[in-house]
Amino acid sequence: MRIILLGPPGSGKGTQANFIADQYSIPTISTGEILRTAVKCNSKLGNQIKKIMDAGKLVTEEIVISLVKRRLSQADCYTGFLLDGFPRTIFQAHAMKVLDIKVDHILEFQVPDKLIIARLSGRQIHERSGRIYHTQFYPPKTPGQDDITGEPLVMRNDDHKETVYQRLTEYHKRTAPLIKYYAAETLMNNTKYHQLDGTLHMTILKKIISNLLG
Repeated sequence: MRIILLGPPGSGKGTQANFIADQYSIPTISTGEILRTAVKCNSKLGNQIKKIMDAGKLVTEEIVISLVKRRLSQADCYTGFLLDGFPRTIFQAHAMKVLDIKVDHILEFQVPDKLIIARLSGRQIHERSGRIYHTQFYPPKTPGQDDITGEPLVMRNDDHKETVYQRLTEYHKRTAPLIKYYAAETLMNNTKYHQLDGTLHMTILKKIISNLLG
């Protein structure tokens, strides 16, 4: 099972990615996580990526393609994978063709910008586990603390409201065109394209996705 998730930041791709990965025993290839891991390495490349992400910009095509290519070459991807956050641009989609990366399903999550801003600007994360909370939609039992460990929660720099606006602008400019691109591509191959209402409750979305993927 080889899957691509499309949608703006904060559309729920990460939550559904975890569900799909568990359901079908395939690894989630999140470019966001790959980039954050590179940043934590504190290398020259990691510092370069950090400056770009903190400014709410997208990392260069060459860096992202190189990191994803390296990840897909690992043994756990041989029988399937889920791509979350890649491709982000037409250029990256073409790179997938050159690399001969085949895809079975594309899931597009549709969410209005207004709701995206509300979702992201209140998001808090437990860094060590990756658990996600929200001050309005999914608050922790104790404000500012992880429910399980009691450790402090943080807000990523790219989740501040000003940066969210910038991320959405970048998405509509560079990533949204992929929707038309893949809608046309699926007519010429066996890839199935599915549009999903990302405002639905996550439990309902899980049932819909299970029915679509079989």
